[in-house]
Amino acid sequence: MLAGRSAPAFIAFIVAGDPDRAKCVQIAKAVIDAGADILELGMPFSDPVADGPTIQRADERALQGGMNTDLLFDIIREIREYSEIPIVLLTYFNIVYKRGMDRFYHEASSAGLDAILIVDMPVEESEEASRLAYDVSIHQIFLVTPTTSAKRLELILSKAGGFLYLVSTLGVTGVRKKLSADALHLIERVKGRTHLPLAVGFGISTPDQVSQLIRGGADAIIVGSALVDIIEKHLHDWNTACSEIASYIKRMKQASGEYKQE
Repeated sequence: MLAGRSAPAFIAFIVAGDPDRAKCVQIAKAVIDAGADILELGMPFSDPVADGPTIQRADERALQGGMNTDLLFDIIREIREYSEIPIVLLTYFNIVYKRGMDRFYHEASSAGLDAILIVDMPVEESEEASRLAYDVSIHQIFLVTPTTSAKRLELILSKAGGFLYLVSTLGVTGVRKKLSADALHLIERVKGRTHLPLAVGFGISTPDQVSQLIRGGADAIIVGSALVDIIEKHLHDWNTACSEIASYIKRMKQASGEYKQE
């Protein structure tokens, strides 16, 4: 997904179905047109333990709008008709399990999904998911946190595909004003131990943070809460929401590109 790129990638996260299917697809198209390199869709969940208040509220809006797994795959298909951009799904295990793991992975592949991250699935219990992902040519993404042990990291590296999702700081998602030193230490720790690209997420929201992470060795930056904040602020003015998202993404991409040109 990111292998072979000569420039850092920008991964944009939005919640699938927020606030409804049509507007979600409109936002996704705006994200793509603004130059995002990968689109990450979060499947709304009633108990999103990894997410902070911003994404929790987006989950609630999407669920109230009738979001379900059938609509998720419809949204992916509609986006896929518009663009060949790689699409990553962030979800929780109960959603996959309830659907039936074999069925979920096959439907995801058929819809055009490129990768999946099951955020609450321990790598030690990922054998079936990893096998299914391999069978349908979907990358299985895993989280690496500042507290991941050396032994556990080796297990993750043996199973992960696509890229490694490095969690920049302890805690849940959400905009943070200052980049945690944990993020740079984690990049340094993992870099050189894998051929997989390193994508850093959780709390990234400013161009300066992007520049610091790229200097530190990140191959990609994942931004979610800052984008979802824009959506929430303009729920009744969708054209402004799309315009502000496009402007924001362009500023963030410029920050990563400026470092490469030095």
